Amino acid sequence: MKTFLKRKVFIPVLAVTILFTGTAFTKYNNDFFEIAKQIEIFTTLFKELNMNYVDETNPGDLMDNAIKNMLNELDPYTRFYNEQDVEAERIKRTGDYTGVGAKIKTLKDKLVVIEPYKDYPADKAGLKAGDEIIKIDGTLISTYKDDASNLLKGAPNSSFVATYVRQGKEYTATIKRSEIEIDAVPHFSMVDDKTGYIVLKKFNTKASAQTGYALKDLKAQGAERIILDLRSNPGGLLREAVNVVNLFVPKGQLVVTTKSKVKKYNRTYYTKKEPIDTEIPVVVLINGSSASASEIVSGTLQDLDRAVVVGARSFGKGLVQRPKKLTYGTQLKVTISRYYTPSGRCIQALDYWNKDDKGNAVRVEQKDYKEFKTKNGRKVFDGGGVFPDEVLAYSKNSAITKAILNSQSIFDYATEYYYKHKIENINSFKLTDNDFSNFKKFLKNSDFSFETATEKSLAKALKVATTEKLDDDIQKDYNALISNLNKSKLKAIDENKPQLMGLLSDEIVKRYVYREGLYDYYKLHNAEIKKATEILANPSKYNKYLR
Repeated sequence: MKTFLKRKVFIPVLAVTILFTGTAFTKYNNDFFEIAKQIEIFTTLFKELNMNYVDETNPGDLMDNAIKNMLNELDPYTRFYNEQDVEAERIKRTGDYTGVGAKIKTLKDKLVVIEPYKDYPADKAGLKAGDEIIKIDGTLISTYKDDASNLLKGAPNSSFVATYVRQGKEYTATIKRSEIEIDAVPHFSMVDDKTGYIVLKKFNTKASAQTGYALKDLKAQGAERIILDLRSNPGGLLREAVNVVNLFVPKGQLVVTTKSKVKKYNRTYYTKKEPIDTEIPVVVLINGSSASASEIVSGTLQDLDRAVVVGARSFGKGLVQRPKKLTYGTQLKVTISRYYTPSGRCIQALDYWNKDDKGNAVRVEQKDYKEFKTKNGRKVFDGGGVFPDEVLAYSKNSAITKAILNSQSIFDYATEYYYKHKIENINSFKLTDNDFSNFKKFLKNSDFSFETATEKSLAKALKVATTEKLDDDIQKDYNALISNLNKSKLKAIDENKPQLMGLLSDEIVKRYVYREGLYDYYKLHNAEIKKATEILANPSKYNKYLR
């Protein structure tokens, strides 16, 4: 037994030793002794734990958790990937995989279909958003110990039987897996006879090629101005961000600089190709979920006065990661540097090296933002994402809106709405005040709860008062304050009605006409696109932003 355990312990310990000897010893020569000491402590601890713990342990799982928790102390982007994780990352980079062609959310006892992609296996089999898969080929999701989403994967043309629940009833469907290609540009079209619209959803290996194709096609259709939609684009490959910028700016233009404590990671990225069009007016749409490569594109085009940025402040991820191959098919994605736009600003919003008393990264305060200048001398600032040239209040998610989104209430309400309503003409669809009232009732009935920072502070104060035996009168005041806060939260929902109605409409429209139809709906109804079109249609107004 001991020999077997020693053998099991040796492999993961060796992996950790290689991880540190391959990187840390070369990076931190002055700390050689301390690193060696800590590795020795960990090795002996790991061995003793596996040999002596009262129950049977899994060294692989223990090591996986130990490494991931250690990296969590640094930042959310420095990650350890086991073999399965490495494959998931490859899919993100390339946009190609074999599966069912649907966005799936993994819960403890089921797989929830969030969005089936049009004409892919899940859609052909009849699955719809909101369906809850509870069994795959007889295997119960609730008793499956590993990541149940892996059951959906397999060889092309292989099939499986899915048992799912829809509106309380159980169904089965045979689904044939196929090769799935995720486009970086899922949609491009003309908004009007002179305005082209390009949706860029991710920076995978296809991003610049597909954006370039869309730009050429729209110009051939008569486009004299372009809306580039980067809303909710989480980023991706840095080189693709550089290449997308290159479509609009000349060859040899500085796009981004990366700075690191390791000199070899200090890089400058210039455009290397001839552009498609350096004169066509461009509006870039961003929001609080536009991050990383999206911020390189929007921030660089803003710095160069090459585009007007419209929407809400972007996420603020100014950190660059690089994958490092480890042993046994694993990888480390490590933050190696910060990136800087042409004006010299880094738009990282959170300081992961300085944390508050709760262990959370400190947000850069506005008073500490540094001023920079664009090519034409306009003022821009670092410290908190790309700030739009035209800020739209309805583009920014408020605290209450974020809480509602995180609760999945909008998704669940859209599912309920879909099965209760038939829509003949989706382009004329519009939610009513009565629909919004129904949504508020839905929130109440679903026990939606949202705890504000004020409530947390009050609860903490009451707890202290209780220990000090001062809580008799304080409890009454506390209850009154909580009651008033709940009224304020209801008021906050009403105050955010335009934004919530927009989010509800988007989710509902997708149920009827897929994401492809949603983009066509956007061109008629979306407030940000209307604003962008208005700016582009007025050359003097457009140019005024860039002076």
